[in-house]
Amino acid sequence: MSFETLVFYFLASILLFAGLRVVTARHPVHAALFLVLSFFTGAGLWLLLEAEFLAITLVLVYIGAVMVLFLFVVMMLNLNIDKMRQGFWDNLPLAAFVGILMAIEMTLVMTVVGRSVVTSPESHAANYSNTKELGRLLYTDYVYPFELAAVILLVAIVAAIAITMRRRPETKHQDPAWQVSVKREDRVRLISMPAEKKGE
Repeated sequence: MSFETLVFYFLASILLFAGLRVVTARHPVHAALFLVLSFFTGAGLWLLLEAEFLAITLVLVYIGAVMVLFLFVVMMLNLNIDKMRQGFWDNLPLAAFVGILMAIEMTLVMTVVGRSVVTSPESHAANYSNTKELGRLLYTDYVYPFELAAVILLVAIVAAIAITMRRRPETKHQDPAWQVSVKREDRVRLISMPAEKKGE
């Protein structure tokens, strides 16, 4: 067994453990931290496949941005764990059935289909750039799916802004034009009062 195979099994076991703890951890912050660990080990697996660009993207984007946002949201919301766990045992049989079905499907894919599809990775020259190869594939072979995904993301951004910026009658908002046009006499009234003398 080679050193790369040992590293693969080591990272894969950590990834499986972290993924299991994501869904079984009792505290949401702990689940988010286990998700960070699974992302790190996933990046290590990408490095073993000589996909350095995808590995550093996984670390920078998902761990550096998305997971920090998740942690802030989870810690600020102060979620009620007991209320979220209501109905857990009622849904457990269906969830266990779906989980076992997915495990059987993945096993069949790895054993039956994997024999004819999986091949040993090709060795590349020292000046090979997987970033350049990824860009070439995105903008040549997969240019239409890439453009379609960009359009879908643009529509999602516009829809999110439209939903956020819509006017609701129950919300309070300011009118800057009305605030600027207000005169002093509308806000302040000067009252002249006689001065009081001592002894009165």
